Amino acid sequence: MSYLRTGFKKKTVLFSKYLLCMLPKYKRILLKLSGESLMGNKSFGLDSEVISQYAKDIREIIEMGVQVAIVIGGGNIYRGMNEAETGIERAQGDYMGMLATVINGMALQAGLERAGVYTRLQSAIKMEQIAEPYIRRRAMRHLEKGRVVIFGAGTGNPYFTTDTAGSLRAIEIKADVILKGTRVDGIYTADPEKDPTATRFGKISFADCITKNLKVMDMTAFTLCMENDLPIVVFDMNKPGNLMRVVTGERVGTLVS
Repeated sequence: MSYLRTGFKKKTVLFSKYLLCMLPKYKRILLKLSGESLMGNKSFGLDSEVISQYAKDIREIIEMGVQVAIVIGGGNIYRGMNEAETGIERAQGDYMGMLATVINGMALQAGLERAGVYTRLQSAIKMEQIAEPYIRRRAMRHLEKGRVVIFGAGTGNPYFTTDTAGSLRAIEIKADVILKGTRVDGIYTADPEKDPTATRFGKISFADCITKNLKVMDMTAFTLCMENDLPIVVFDMNKPGNLMRVVTGERVGTLVS
């Protein structure tokens, strides 16, 4: 009888540990995706397979009760160019980039809804026919109802990157963390594609990132996170299941805190 009890206790402990591993570490996240990540292996535009994979990964964490907001870049459609070469001034070019982020937001919205996820697209530039205007309290209410909120058009102002938009929105909606999904599996001492001796950081402080001149985000975005004590996790979004691993607290990518 004692043997049976001991065996039962061991199984109960193991099952409890399993459940704890599957519980989300973060309740509300801001997922920052680059426009280039949506290209997949293409040289331009959108890859439907990548969007479908992202939608599947996001649906899995939504089903766990995680509240998800997303900011996407627009580099797969338009990237700011040299004013002297194109004749397009910086502010005008930045607005063009903002419109590109809305196109990406619409594409991801379609992919998520095809996967059975309720979404709302909010834009910092008014375009009522395709997106809600960005209203902080409305965005937070959508999140509380289990909807994915996609923030388009950056901050609505030129001279700010989508990294800054991601940091700003994360702070405004009181996200627990920024998850920066990239095509590399974390922050390295050097570019791992150019330097085979580069090593990956598992965890690093904001101060060390600045000291070592590591390019995690642009300085405006990075400073916003640092001043508001908002952690950043940089990870490989293109590996299926990685988003779930990050959210449940596995050591994936690099944590900046």
